[in-house]
Amino acid sequence: MERVAHRVVLAWGFGRAMIALAAGAAGALAMPPFGVLPALAVSMTIAVWLLDGSPAAPGRFNWPTLRSAAAAGWCFGFGYFVAGLWWLGAAFLVEPDQFAVLMPLGVVGLPAVLAVFPAAGFVVARLLWSPGPWRVLALAAGLGVSEWLRGHLFTGFPWNSFGMALGDHLVLAQAASLVGLEGLTPIAVAICAAPATLASGHGRARWLPSVVALAALGLIAAFGGLRLGFGSVGEVAGVRLRIVQPNVAQDDKFRAENGAAILRKYLEMSDRATSPERTGVADVTHLVWPESAFPFVLAREPAALAQIAEFLPPETTLVTGAVRMVDPLPGESGRRFFNAIQVVGHDGIVLGSADKVHLVPFGEYLPFSSLLTTLGLRQFVNAPGGFEAGVRRKVLAVPGLPPVAPLVCYEAIFPGNVTPEDGTAGLLLNVTNDAWFGMTPGPWQHFAQARLRTIEEGLPLVRAANNGVSAVVDPYGRIVASLGLGVEGVLDAPLPGAIAPPPYGRHPWISALLLTFFCLSAAFGSRRV
Repeated sequence: MERVAHRVVLAWGFGRAMIALAAGAAGALAMPPFGVLPALAVSMTIAVWLLDGSPAAPGRFNWPTLRSAAAAGWCFGFGYFVAGLWWLGAAFLVEPDQFAVLMPLGVVGLPAVLAVFPAAGFVVARLLWSPGPWRVLALAAGLGVSEWLRGHLFTGFPWNSFGMALGDHLVLAQAASLVGLEGLTPIAVAICAAPATLASGHGRARWLPSVVALAALGLIAAFGGLRLGFGSVGEVAGVRLRIVQPNVAQDDKFRAENGAAILRKYLEMSDRATSPERTGVADVTHLVWPESAFPFVLAREPAALAQIAEFLPPETTLVTGAVRMVDPLPGESGRRFFNAIQVVGHDGIVLGSADKVHLVPFGEYLPFSSLLTTLGLRQFVNAPGGFEAGVRRKVLAVPGLPPVAPLVCYEAIFPGNVTPEDGTAGLLLNVTNDAWFGMTPGPWQHFAQARLRTIEEGLPLVRAANNGVSAVVDPYGRIVASLGLGVEGVLDAPLPGAIAPPPYGRHPWISALLLTFFCLSAAFGSRRV
């Protein structure tokens, strides 16, 4: 181990860049669906050695030292994001005549931009650096800060935050009830970086960080085991859910001429017999269809609503993803479109609607549209002018269900930002369409992040995907029932009840408090040497 560390520390130029890139790529194996936690240990251990190899110079704000740290961090991040997000390229092949030429922007360009955050994290770590075991906390603080920034700046993109290395394992993920994903990140980095000290130092300073890391991991696992062991959850009385996962091909889904056939498919699948107790839609109280279920505006299609009304029994309510359209007001030039979840009663009347608040850049709207449209670019979803964002997150009232926190697709990945501020939500309802990404790790990563929200908030999750992972998950993250990726099917399940909000669900700022602790601890350690 000392020999490997020595080579990493002394590496320079192209060799140093390739080591950093490979270390970052290895860390991606700790993310869903692989969940190889030791891979992040390899990645973070090498990250410590890379920072050890930044040229030493007097003063903490020495430019050559910080430039070297930033370069290593960028290469590390680039490897991590290319290996973890390569599947984004599949979205560019849905309409290859329009987007295939732009695929390098998603597969290489986005990772190149996101790598700026680990570069900044390495710089922060280097500013807090010390030659002893405290440097493990410096890396945890630096990457914790940079991952927090990645989750919030420029609308945020916390996908595959390092804390998901713990969050992908149900027992370890229970710690998210205390500190959330943003708190798991510095903990995961510190635990996985600890073995770096085994290659240097003497006596206790050499092995103590690894012992502490193993003890911390053991305590997290013990807490999770106890929480799951004593975490009993009842069912909401009188609720019989049916989730439809139609697996409609993405290149067919948004063609207007397919609208009637797609609706027929939903109706046929919704009335399937799945057991002696579920002989069809008459045995269901709540029917859930996925995001953007139709290639038309449902509320503007009386014939479609009439078919749904004829189909739904009196005791059954439909909850579906749908596009909502608003006519222009006087002085406005065009209609406005919203990606929404809508509630349809048995009489075909739209009872309620909740608009998506957190839109996907380039997917649902085009940033800098006045400039980019002149270059012939548009967002992936071909709504005129793109979607508009909802004003605020609100509870969606669904007859017979607890107050619903509606989450359309991407919205489920944001810790601490999935429920209305009034705290009245009784369940998370996530509709999505992961068919954009085919049979890749992307949909599994999406589901894993949505699942972690249940642990953070103490709320059950009902998730309907066109093609992805449809599931019902209890407030401890335990999967009650699910349909896997690429499966066409119907999922029947009860609705688990909610539990008392855990500490993170009540006080999301706890994660910031923990991150501050890591920063102060690293700063204290750096001043002891």
